[in-house]
Amino acid sequence: MSSKLYGVIPPMTTPFRADGDMVLDAVKAQVDFLIGAGSHGLAAGGSTGEGHALDHEEYRDLMQATVDATAGRVPVIAGIIVDSTRDAIRRGKAVRDLGVAALQVTPVHYLFKPDDDAMVKHFRTMADETGMPIIIYNVVPWSYLSPALLVRIMTEVPLVIGVKQSAGDLKLFADLMITAPKDKLIFSAVDALMYSSYTLGAAGSIAAILSAAPKASVDLWNAVQAGDHATAHDLHKKLLVLWNAMFADNLPACTKFAQTLQGVPAMLPRQPMPVASAAQQAAVTKALAGLGIAQAMKGAA
Repeated sequence: MSSKLYGVIPPMTTPFRADGDMVLDAVKAQVDFLIGAGSHGLAAGGSTGEGHALDHEEYRDLMQATVDATAGRVPVIAGIIVDSTRDAIRRGKAVRDLGVAALQVTPVHYLFKPDDDAMVKHFRTMADETGMPIIIYNVVPWSYLSPALLVRIMTEVPLVIGVKQSAGDLKLFADLMITAPKDKLIFSAVDALMYSSYTLGAAGSIAAILSAAPKASVDLWNAVQAGDHATAHDLHKKLLVLWNAMFADNLPACTKFAQTLQGVPAMLPRQPMPVASAAQQAAVTKALAGLGIAQAMKGAA
């Protein structure tokens, strides 16, 4: 299934009630919303989905609900955000029977960073133990992997099929694009610069902005593929306004607010993450209206 991974792959939010319990019945509405907008795949349990806040049983339940709701319409990527090789393997094994296309795995991200050899061993061991395709989610500031190390891992561990390159540095993204093996998939999570990422040859994107405005994000992808750079540049500018309104330490909460304005029962973030502030809500609402999303104006009324 990994060959089908391309294009716009929104990382889903995870719906929680005020008491912190997941609302699995709300998953299908979000899946249908994102697929209906033209998304080419879905990711669940990542950072936008607050996967770091889920226990192992919740994680399995969320992935099961996502795969069931997707019903084979698009591939599903399972995010894994944990602090040890042992836990990463446990989560990978927990979902490998569900038919997910790949695992999206962060480097271990607690205070102490493994050296390069240990990082290679982490991904090699996980690949050997799970037998699953792996996409490295390169996002953790104090455990950020260089393009050279990413290329080494992809070369030495064949089941590492690609990288989701994040953290906003387009130079590092460009360096990775020209050094990565040609058969590997480089996805952009540089939310502010999707247009630039696509023109540099990204296989697609997995980023919060896609979940907040999926149709506009798909339209941007399609415009670049068609060589319609005037349309793509216009969409880039409007999506950048939305990103500037969303980007904060409570990014998942802001993404949920944007979804709620479009009729998605995204619910609340899990404590201690705060909900979108009044100022954030106003800025997100205005940005969505700038993209022509009429529901946002109705939701703010």
